[in-house]
Amino acid sequence: MVYFCPNTAHLKYIFYLLAFSVSVISCNNSSPAAAQPADSLQFTASEPGAIAEKERKALSQKLETFFNERLIGKGFNGSILVAKEGNILYEKYEGYRDLRKKDALTDTTAFHLASTSKPFTGMAILWLVQQGKLSLDDSVQKFFPALPYPGVSVKLLLNHRSGIPNYVYFMDDKKLWDKSRFVTNPDVMAFIYQHKPPRSFKPDTRFSYSNTNYVLLANIVEKVTGKPFPEFLKENLFGPLEMNHTYVYTLADSSRSTHSFDARGGFWKDDFLEGTYGDKNVYSTPRDMLKWDQALYTGRFIRQSLLDSAFTPYSNETKSIHNYGLGWRLLMLPNGKKVVYHFGRWHGFTPAFARLVDEKATIIILGNKFNRNIYNSAHKAYDIFGAYLQDENDGEEAENVQEKQSPVKKSPEAKLPPPPPKKPVSKKGK
Repeated sequence: MVYFCPNTAHLKYIFYLLAFSVSVISCNNSSPAAAQPADSLQFTASEPGAIAEKERKALSQKLETFFNERLIGKGFNGSILVAKEGNILYEKYEGYRDLRKKDALTDTTAFHLASTSKPFTGMAILWLVQQGKLSLDDSVQKFFPALPYPGVSVKLLLNHRSGIPNYVYFMDDKKLWDKSRFVTNPDVMAFIYQHKPPRSFKPDTRFSYSNTNYVLLANIVEKVTGKPFPEFLKENLFGPLEMNHTYVYTLADSSRSTHSFDARGGFWKDDFLEGTYGDKNVYSTPRDMLKWDQALYTGRFIRQSLLDSAFTPYSNETKSIHNYGLGWRLLMLPNGKKVVYHFGRWHGFTPAFARLVDEKATIIILGNKFNRNIYNSAHKAYDIFGAYLQDENDGEEAENVQEKQSPVKKSPEAKLPPPPPKKPVSKKGK
């Protein structure tokens, strides 16, 4: 056997060669996520769970029959997606993006989510809690010292127990606000500072749904991160989850956004409340919403303990199957079944997003022509997957069961849209 004994020059050459090789290998193996800031969301979507072909076909047939009977061909204009374990069982795009232009809806058509936007705001706050940048028990006055509502924590904004009144109503006074101007988040803050609308009740004594809570939460996100809320969600949530057709609407997006229509097909014009976000104004598609739903099962986006806090009922003064968590509505049935969901309504937009956590089933219905039956249909569809004990009346009206006890006005989501004015009949010869 012959041994090679290198001299010093050989050793130096070998050393540099090895060092260079290790450097190249390290560079080639480094992931894109490694180059992200330490506090950037790093998320890889899970593959859809296994579902037997026989079960898949049976559920798909049931869903097709169900929606054909209740929505399709019955004035519905929008998109439907139902999935289980991330597997799409039923998907339908019915009608037009713009009823005036007759341009067909597609899987990339983004709809206004109305109050179904609130879970995104809630999860943005929880993500900042996870990063140690704020606490649920922080006083809102920590971020806005001049806010005239002491004793209100971040958590009380999230679960609508703050007692802060709804800007939708206190800014609906032409003596105090020029309705030719769009209201924005800074406008809400300035109005509160100037006019100091009285609180509705002592903090944490009851539930009352207030859009002001979620405008304030979006403002807190901006204060803590130094970024506009739409930019923050794009960089830290929509982008990493590859929700490529989802965005937070600002007034600059008016030319590209999907429009809505009343129940008779009349175009719904924008009003002075279009410019706020946090409480509404996320636009998304059913497929993007499914990605969002699936991310919430992994615990890799938000740790499980924080997710559990989001899905915990906080308003228990009155016994009810309806409750509210941290940005989510909750249906808590006597048989132990639980639905985590949020519906919404803004003009003709009527979104329904429900997560049946026991079955890992997802129901997404997005409409841009007002249709009351969307809410009832979403609720009734729960029973296709389990014993959710839904009946014909446990639909859209049940959304505001807690608000009925409130002395303040209901959320605009509880209102029926006014009928469009009748067109005058032309009289020839006069």
